[in-house]
Amino acid sequence: MPALAPTSVTGVPPRRFPADHPWDRNFHLIVLVIAWVGILMGFGGDIAQHIEKNRPPYPFIVHVHGAVFTGWLVLFTVQVLLVRWRKLKVHRQLGLAMAGVALMMVFLGPATALHMEHLKMNQPGTDPAFLSIQLTDLIAFAGLIAAGLMRRKDPASHRRLMLLGTLYITDAGFARWMGDALSAAFGGGVPGFWAACYAHTTVLMLSLGVYDLVTRRRLHPAWIFGMMWIAANQVTAIALHEAPWWGEFAKKVIAAFPW
Repeated sequence: MPALAPTSVTGVPPRRFPADHPWDRNFHLIVLVIAWVGILMGFGGDIAQHIEKNRPPYPFIVHVHGAVFTGWLVLFTVQVLLVRWRKLKVHRQLGLAMAGVALMMVFLGPATALHMEHLKMNQPGTDPAFLSIQLTDLIAFAGLIAAGLMRRKDPASHRRLMLLGTLYITDAGFARWMGDALSAAFGGGVPGFWAACYAHTTVLMLSLGVYDLVTRRRLHPAWIFGMMWIAANQVTAIALHEAPWWGEFAKKVIAAFPW
């Protein structure tokens, strides 16, 4: 006797979420190109200004941080292109290297943030509480990438989680490029601070859901849970930044950082 197809509570077999769509190849690449533009415009301008004003060289850890994080974006871009070219075996092999790079990022990101904040302590305009943004960025990234790797045998889930995780950590580049303008547009305060930190990448991440609604007529569960995780981290980061106790705690952590 053949096995019965699974049914929903209405008795109708559930629709399978299509893993692929003819537009996917171009859409995912376009979103990634926009992320690259944000990184290059944000950090490229920052580096140019640093050189123009003849400031002291960046600390060594900043160079390592930049190389590793750029390496992640390069590897992710290669992975997207490998899927586009149907080189799935190479894509899977490269995935092991990406897992190692992601692990390095999770430790290197906070170490770099603490080191730089330690150097800037007591300087005008410093904001130790901003550590909440830097730490939650890495927590959000780690959670999304770990989930994406665990779901690697489910291409639809894997693709969305990995792309969400990668887009999330491009916020620093966009913030350097568009942060002041967005903060002013949202009226400053907490809304302006959120917009400066997150509005740009949030629009990109929401576009993935809109794309699924257009091409599949529904949202993928991985995207829904990914966005819930993202929202939780953004709310936590903003709440901590605005809490007086967090600013004092961050000062103590930064002051105690050994190098």
